[in-house]
Amino acid sequence: MPLPSHFRFISAVMSGSRIMESQIPFLESKNEADHGDVDDNGSPGGWRSASFMLVGGSLERFVYFGLESNLISYLTGPIGESLATAAANVNTWTGVASLVPVLGAYLADSFVGRYRSIIVSSILYTLGLGFLSLSATLINSPTYHDMTKKSGPDTGIKVFFFVSLYLVALAQGYKPCIQAFGADQFDGRYPGQSRAKSSFFNWWLCCLCMGSTTSHLILHYIQDNINWTIGFGIPCLAMILGLIAFLLGRGTYIFPAKIGNKETNRLLKDALPAADDYSIDNSVISTKAKEPRNVLRVLPVWITCLTYTIAYAQSSTLFLKQATTLDKSIGPSFDIPAATLKTFIPITIVLCIPIYDRIFIPIARRFTGNPTGITTLQRIGAGMAISVINMVVAALVEMRRLKTAQDCGLVDIPNATLPMSFWWLVPQYILFGLTDVFNQVGMQEFFYDQVPTELRSVGLSFYYGAMGIGNFLSSFLVSIIDKATSQGDRESWFLDNLNHAHIDYFYWLLAGIGVQIQIIYHASNGESAYVVGV
Repeated sequence: MPLPSHFRFISAVMSGSRIMESQIPFLESKNEADHGDVDDNGSPGGWRSASFMLVGGSLERFVYFGLESNLISYLTGPIGESLATAAANVNTWTGVASLVPVLGAYLADSFVGRYRSIIVSSILYTLGLGFLSLSATLINSPTYHDMTKKSGPDTGIKVFFFVSLYLVALAQGYKPCIQAFGADQFDGRYPGQSRAKSSFFNWWLCCLCMGSTTSHLILHYIQDNINWTIGFGIPCLAMILGLIAFLLGRGTYIFPAKIGNKETNRLLKDALPAADDYSIDNSVISTKAKEPRNVLRVLPVWITCLTYTIAYAQSSTLFLKQATTLDKSIGPSFDIPAATLKTFIPITIVLCIPIYDRIFIPIARRFTGNPTGITTLQRIGAGMAISVINMVVAALVEMRRLKTAQDCGLVDIPNATLPMSFWWLVPQYILFGLTDVFNQVGMQEFFYDQVPTELRSVGLSFYYGAMGIGNFLSSFLVSIIDKATSQGDRESWFLDNLNHAHIDYFYWLLAGIGVQIQIIYHASNGESAYVVGV
């Protein structure tokens, strides 16, 4: 994708381009970054600067999914845990890793700064992965295997492994900080930069999917078929490369202005009535004191988005469980792993993002006049609608699977492979990929734009927090429904034998909840989408 000229950007700024009223956020901040033409260090920002963040984000997703997606195999294999214990540990670690970005973003915006937070998180990431590689070397040693056979797994090595694992979880503050810092390189006050910033969120997701797809296709094979030391070592090297790439771009970055620096005070003096320094500082303090309360105004949108995250959680659980019962053969002698089906999500995103960014947005812009084609709230609503459709499709496919099991007399044979191709499940993953194109990018851009400049990392962390809460809520719903439907002589919806279970009922339930939330969402946010232009 061609990068926009920095000279054209500088020229546009110097010519006094008008600020679009449609870009004014819900929550105003008196502490905007100074994006005039260049910052105090002569850094131009724009795509040249943002490209370093795209590289770093792609490498980080390669690293994260190389660990998260295959973690249960390592726990049940070399670590020697039972399936139930391993599943509980994976869910706990994933939940922690999904919620840490909220804390990391708050620390970055309030104390450390995004730039320093990215560096610190990268170092923590690298240390955790290095320690994981070292623990894998110790676990693979003949001495460890001899100890395991005699007295069970060595407690000290397991503790070292889990400390290393949670060190990686603590590094997840990296995600919202580097994404917010990348978006900071564009000035949303100017039409051209506003379009570029919206495009950045699209390409951010595309690059992340490239990293995760590469991880699914290459890194998991190395871990399963070569050894885990290399399987953890390669992500460690990738994280080091990401940190180096980020530091190489240091001279091109735009840094948001901070409370108390000279440039911020100059901007405040220009904007406020004449006053002494003491009164200006009090105004800043007053604004800062109100920000936590103002951020609460975006929570209704965040809450309604939880229905999307709950549905999305099924892609890693029930969808995969369904896939294990189907015919997964490609050709006469090759069967794909059930987990590989999840690759269709990032593949769909990689294919659809360019179409959305280069075709859909220009066409929509002609009708709406909005620089981003449609507003972020409309984009989120479209993603939620696709998510509801996906649950309906999932329910219909599951009904077909149950009928196939019944027609073939395989209902009482839980481990039997049904004469039904895995391709029946592929549309569900494609629809989730399409949902992400609208909902994931829309949520991230919305929360970034609608919080004050000083809290934009926190705003982006709302998305990651929603994904974590969605996983917890999904587990809670499954647990409650399992107990409720298994009372007396009734069979649970979630029996181990899927041929007797009724997860199609669960999909219909999620679809029904999604429809109701969709109505509430449009009723409560429809006017906002047109009044403030988001």
